[in-house]
Amino acid sequence: MFRLVCLNLPQQLKHRALPHSHAHLFSKLSNSNDIPSFTLSFLQKSCGLSLESAISASKKLNIVNTKNPNSVVELLTTHGLTQTHVKSLITSRPVLLLADLDNTLKPNLELFESLGFSSTSLGKMLTKDPRVLESDAYTVVEFFRAHGFSDQQISYLTMKLPRLYMFNAHKIFKPKFEFFRSLGLSELEIAMILSTEPYILERSLENQIIPCVQKLRQILGNDENVLKAIKACYCILECNVEKVIQPNILLLVSRGVPMSLILKMFVHQPKSMLMRTYRFSEAVDEVMKLGFNPNNLLFLLAVRSMAVMSKSLWEQKVEAFKSFGLSKDEIYATFKKQPMCMVASENKLRKLMSFFVNKLNMTPSMISKYPNLLLLSLEKRIIPRCSVLHLLISKGLVKEETNIVNVFRMTEKRFVDKLVSKYQNEAPDVVSAHQGKIEFQGFPFDLKI
Repeated sequence: MFRLVCLNLPQQLKHRALPHSHAHLFSKLSNSNDIPSFTLSFLQKSCGLSLESAISASKKLNIVNTKNPNSVVELLTTHGLTQTHVKSLITSRPVLLLADLDNTLKPNLELFESLGFSSTSLGKMLTKDPRVLESDAYTVVEFFRAHGFSDQQISYLTMKLPRLYMFNAHKIFKPKFEFFRSLGLSELEIAMILSTEPYILERSLENQIIPCVQKLRQILGNDENVLKAIKACYCILECNVEKVIQPNILLLVSRGVPMSLILKMFVHQPKSMLMRTYRFSEAVDEVMKLGFNPNNLLFLLAVRSMAVMSKSLWEQKVEAFKSFGLSKDEIYATFKKQPMCMVASENKLRKLMSFFVNKLNMTPSMISKYPNLLLLSLEKRIIPRCSVLHLLISKGLVKEETNIVNVFRMTEKRFVDKLVSKYQNEAPDVVSAHQGKIEFQGFPFDLKI
């Protein structure tokens, strides 16, 4: 009887329905007889992989003994990588466990730490592309150093795009550096551009970068304007000029915008021209409906402001203004005076409006008359200047009738000369106030606006 049950059991299991996830794993297990159990066990116990991940990883390596794999795991953890990082690295690249510790892994880890990587940032970077650990990282780093990159810039570049370490720096990067120098960019400018936008280094010099510069030169007229556009928006070098920029320019011309204004905008605010044509067209139509004059630069600034955000985000910002008592007409009137005021984040707009209304007793309609105030930094400009003014008024050094808007409008140099340096001896705390070290509680009186 027992023998009969045993003979029938496999047949019964065959017909019994298994949950989908279990059936998938059962299928993998049934096909993994050739996977050494030693490898499977190490991946699970020492690296933290799940059974399914361990089965997949085991197909890419065979651990004969644990000396090197144990040393790899220990090295990674010694450099501050967590169990989660180790699990992610080995899942993505199992052969790391067999890599050369003394000649590759250890020198690379120490090199990245010398660039300023913390254990957290190192783990984050390596999980993006574990192959970096097996690369000739020293040669790549020395290449960038030799071309004027600071260690901080190299660390920025590495964090953003670690796969650059898979390239032959002298063969792939050097010709691009030489081309950028031929345009008139200095070594420091090239380092700034490429550390901020390293994706340019992945693009083909012959098929993307050179043709892009040639088409920009045709549009902007000379290399000086091309350089201004590149410096204003690094990613323009990755753009398809024919499919994106030229159609947007033609659209503006068709709406009556003078070419001189378009070129002025393009040189100083090229990002506005990089929008997909359908979204750019929608923004142009909305701006036309609001009554902007195509012959005025404000028209293009309005297009830029609308084009860079979705309609839902636009409405959220409108609602933010409404919550402080501004009507829709007042909001659009504010936008028409200073279109860039809507580029700020909703959070920034709310913080600014709250400060003006609650701390400075300004009415929403007053704020709408001076929309440039919404472009200023609350923490770096507005609050420190209020602290300085409050201190000077309390000591009788400045009159209460001082126009607060004019104080905000001053250049930093003029403000320091007129209200900080001038009174530094009579009111030493004015320096701390200007540095934001004195909390501003509000004025006990209404200031002139």
